Amino acid sequence: MTDPTGGDLLADSLINQGVSRIFGIPGVQLDAAADALYARTDQVDFICARNEQATTYMADGYARSTGDVGVAMVVPGPGVLNALSGVATGYSANSPMLLIAGQIDSQAIGRGLGALHEIPDQTGILERLTKWTGTARSADEIPGLVREAFVQLRSGRPRPVAIEVPPDVLAATSRMAAAEMVDAAPLVPDEQQIRDAAARLLAAERPLIVVGGGVLASNASVALQALAEALEAPVLMTENGRGALDARHRLAFDSLALRALREDADLVLAVGTRFVSTFGTQVDTHGAPVILVNAEEADLAGPRAAVQTLHADARLALAALAAEIGAPSRESREGEFARVRSWLAEQFDDIAPQREYLAAIRGALPEDGVFVSEFTQVGYAASACYPAYQPRTYIGPGYQGTLGYGFATALGVKAADPARSVVSVNGDGGFSWTLQELSTAKRYGLGLVTIVFHDGFYGNVRRIQKNRYGARYFASDLTNPDYGKLADAYGIRSARAYTPQELAGVLADAVPANEPILIDVPVGEFPSPWHLIHEGVPRPVPLAPDAHLVQRAGV
Repeated sequence: MTDPTGGDLLADSLINQGVSRIFGIPGVQLDAAADALYARTDQVDFICARNEQATTYMADGYARSTGDVGVAMVVPGPGVLNALSGVATGYSANSPMLLIAGQIDSQAIGRGLGALHEIPDQTGILERLTKWTGTARSADEIPGLVREAFVQLRSGRPRPVAIEVPPDVLAATSRMAAAEMVDAAPLVPDEQQIRDAAARLLAAERPLIVVGGGVLASNASVALQALAEALEAPVLMTENGRGALDARHRLAFDSLALRALREDADLVLAVGTRFVSTFGTQVDTHGAPVILVNAEEADLAGPRAAVQTLHADARLALAALAAEIGAPSRESREGEFARVRSWLAEQFDDIAPQREYLAAIRGALPEDGVFVSEFTQVGYAASACYPAYQPRTYIGPGYQGTLGYGFATALGVKAADPARSVVSVNGDGGFSWTLQELSTAKRYGLGLVTIVFHDGFYGNVRRIQKNRYGARYFASDLTNPDYGKLADAYGIRSARAYTPQELAGVLADAVPANEPILIDVPVGEFPSPWHLIHEGVPRPVPLAPDAHLVQRAGV
């Protein structure tokens, strides 16, 4: 037998970690890796995108919808730079993602010789956007780097990591063995700290639980529900934490509910959340003391002020707290919760048109169906009130606020489980970033339901120009394709809906069909949701109830 190449060691080490799908685009610096994957097509599927930007978005969608590591592979220089938006989005959303980044020949790195795809300090760029980055200088180093990458991915806070692999290293041979499986190593909470936190929670009469993406990342939903029920404590889910508790559970609330529930709360338990506002300040609890639980030590420090911090995995901490507290007898707070739900309904009336479209989508999706949001008018509303019934069924862009990430990310979700229903919600602005990936959906038979709400503008930019700058519109209008013809050009079905009711009818057929479809929804102006998402933003002047509807003859 011949000795394995660096490409062989890379492929086998990934397979040993359970990797069965890679999103990427091949290129000359990756030839030896591609050849190794060619020999292992029975073990690893390779989905080739049409732009490197989509590879990391897809890997992010795969990772966040499954909890497994999503892997992307791109050439160096422009390939890496194209892929970085997806890496940054994954970083903001706690995504366990591995980027396999090509490099120039190892002896030329850092010398500025003008090698093909060379950029200054690619390693440094990756280091600033990942939890960890390693560079292979020989084929022998590849198994160890893969092992370290998965140690980083499966311990502490999950975030993207990267491995750089020069072409000469991939082509060289080695007698090293491939990396063996790396087990998860969650942070175990301190027992005394658990007892102290449990005592505080038991002493509180009206505790409140706020959860973020860390609860989903650690698969902590069962422990969360047990603790919340034991304490009769409402659970407020941030956008990244949406679905941690079934939205239909009597203790489940959208994060907007904080503005009402904090009035009487006497203790806040914040788990797996950065617990800062959009403006970088601590969340306003109206003076209620805070217990912070996080696997990321930096998220336990200022600007947050806490009476206690627990540096621990969310699932282990919540399970330990629930075991310590047991099942105390607590009076029902249902009357209080009913008042809060009534207040929430009044607030959400401000975005009734968006909620009607969201209701149409929610009604068409099965309980485990995945809603992939986007920075568009219906997507903004979804971040405040979309009801997710299971963990990992709502995916947003995190604090990165990445316009254009949604469609490609949804393809990654669909590729992770082709039998699972997935709906991608887009605006005409963001969809244009990656619409060429309709080719990917067609080629790989990814039965994604893609909705484009189109108004011909960058809607949020135009709203700001209208309301703050005297309707001095600048570069906010769009020239769009005919979406039906676009879909037809790629051999994909299309449909059009003008109202939420029509959309519900289209989705009733499209979702169970499980084949690629592009749904065009022409819309007008939607009411602003920002006062519901960002505290302190004034309530806007209401629009006419039918402002969002477009006359058929006018399209």
